[in-house]
Amino acid sequence: MKTFKGRVIAPGTVSAKALVSHGGLNTLASFQKALQFGDKKATCGDQNNKDLFGKQMAGKALCLPQTIGSTTGGLVLYCACSMKRQPACMLFSKPIDSLAAAGSILASVWLDDVSMPVVDNLGDEFLEYVKDDMTITIKDGGIVEVE
Repeated sequence: MKTFKGRVIAPGTVSAKALVSHGGLNTLASFQKALQFGDKKATCGDQNNKDLFGKQMAGKALCLPQTIGSTTGGLVLYCACSMKRQPACMLFSKPIDSLAAAGSILASVWLDDVSMPVVDNLGDEFLEYVKDDMTITIKDGGIVEVE
């Protein structure tokens, strides 16, 4: 087991299986099927992300460097949470962008029965270490354990 410390963007504790992307997450392309066509597993629809395309994102510890894409990113994350199709958590090796942060924070504040903890600034070593299906546990204070 290895422990990393990051910055808490949206609070919460959770344990889930990792889903790792070494490229940026295009939120709109990735979650479009889940939001428009009723895909409750939130199967990644971004054909340009070879790590995630075709994989279930809902309920997973989504590990990534950053998000990319349009200004809809925050709204897409908020909507995924409101429809209960969100990842269990999002873990960023780099600083989170303002749009993804806004969507995550709004979901944590406005939605009473939904949780999607978000931690950023975990560092490049985090993304090099974590692999798909490893167990990720987020603890208070931005502590992330990977086993």
